[in-house]
Amino acid sequence: MNLAVIPARGGSKRIPGKNIREFAGKPLIAYSIEVAMRSGLFEKVIVSTDSQNIADVALQYGADVPFIRPVELADDYTGTRPVTNHAIEYCRQHFFEPQLCCCIYATAPFLQVDSLLEGYQELHRQQDKAFAFSVTSYAFPIQRSLRKINNGVEPVFPDNIAKRSQDLEETYHDAGQFYWGRSNDYLSSKKIFSDHSIPVVLPRHLVQDIDTEEDWLRAELMYQAYMRDHN
Repeated sequence: MNLAVIPARGGSKRIPGKNIREFAGKPLIAYSIEVAMRSGLFEKVIVSTDSQNIADVALQYGADVPFIRPVELADDYTGTRPVTNHAIEYCRQHFFEPQLCCCIYATAPFLQVDSLLEGYQELHRQQDKAFAFSVTSYAFPIQRSLRKINNGVEPVFPDNIAKRSQDLEETYHDAGQFYWGRSNDYLSSKKIFSDHSIPVVLPRHLVQDIDTEEDWLRAELMYQAYMRDHN
């Protein structure tokens, strides 16, 4: 039995009300809820929130909100791991023993069922791994990155600045969509960003952080273009 946990705090500072703000026609969190439910992978899809407004929207779109998140897990410094662990333990006490848990971000409108399924299948295939999460490649080699210094710039990695892109190792970053894990491993000290994890590689056109108003505009334009090509 599997559990999906969607953390959705009410106190977003850079984009107030971000999790339930309308994105391309419906609340942003609705996309994550709908994909999780459509996947058929989860016995429960729980939204963990400290906000009654977010809870009301989550319930409207079919998620469970069996608790309001404790105050100590709702400040600006609490990461998603403690929030996910709290939901796992709550599920164990009140519903069922989840074998796997998937933390899904509330700000992932590009999330695809196929990506969730790939992470799930890879964890079953590679029994020695604890987690599987979404990554995507950098659009430009980080080995040729620059930093601003005084009135100019300098290479961060001087030995690589003159190398051709195709001669440099491709690198990846967290795509910020989902994090599958075995429940016992979530509750352990194992780190997600380590060799305990399986990377699920997503195409760059399906990844966009939404942390600023500029991000929001870009993501909405990307989403609208994607939907035009896939409808």
